Amino acid sequence: MISTASVPADKPVRIAFSLNDASDDTPPEDSIPLVFPELDQHLQPLPPCHDSVESMQVFKQHCQIAEEYHEVKKEIALLEERKKELIAKLDQAEKEKVDAAQLVREFEALTEENRTLKLAQSQCVEQLEKLRIQYQKRQGSS
Repeated sequence: MISTASVPADKPVRIAFSLNDASDDTPPEDSIPLVFPELDQHLQPLPPCHDSVESMQVFKQHCQIAEEYHEVKKEIALLEERKKELIAKLDQAEKEKVDAAQLVREFEALTEENRTLKLAQSQCVEQLEKLRIQYQKRQGSS
């Protein structure tokens, strides 16, 4: 037998019943307690009329729907957390991509600078060699 009591609207309600089709002779130890504190007050299952089988069935359906609602909300929260993680990974990947592109540009600029400096060095070596030859000719002719 299920007893009813008035509970303030701001307090969570604990409801116990069996979700299976067993008769009402089932001991209370076998019933499944359900608590729906996450539901808005207007969504809370209303206590059934114990004399009406239909009222008990509607109450059980409402409790099952409330439980499904809770599971869906939990799944949504998990998916939103996963979404945040994926967005963070995507942001990091994009940052790394930008960093990699910047490094490629820097590498290309440094490679070009290196090529230019090597060319200048080889020209300086050639010029130095010409100057040595000229100096040796002058030393040999004097």
